[in-house]
Amino acid sequence: MEIGEAINSKFKTPYQKAVINLRYTANHIGNIQNNFMSKYDLSIAQFNILRILRGAKTAISVNTVKDRMVEKSPNTTRLMDKLIEKKLIDRMRCDKDRRVLYVMINDGGLDILDKIDNDPDLSLDHCGNLTADEANQLSLLLDKMRG
Repeated sequence: MEIGEAINSKFKTPYQKAVINLRYTANHIGNIQNNFMSKYDLSIAQFNILRILRGAKTAISVNTVKDRMVEKSPNTTRLMDKLIEKKLIDRMRCDKDRRVLYVMINDGGLDILDKIDNDPDLSLDHCGNLTADEANQLSLLLDKMRG
């Protein structure tokens, strides 16, 4: 459905329409992803943290995790605390500077990511009717939009 019809609105400029369409679509995709992740008792942000830690293959600082987040969050530390409570990651202090905290994915975190990766309902592409070329073009346009 065309964005103007979906939200019953008219737009002053094509740029306004594009930004509102982008935000509307991002929210739509976020809802789909959150519904999927809820069966694993994870939020998208927690899933993102687990993927970052799996990719790091070693302990990294909390600040490094914050820098690599897709969606920057002021409560990243709280999200990591919840992952520690769920026994999916481990936290340790730096020996040289006690103010620095490191986090690392553990076997529980790797196991849940493996379950998610092998879930037949998993679909993180959400590109609907786009061809691969159109998806690449969209990605290029979004990169351009960010400058």
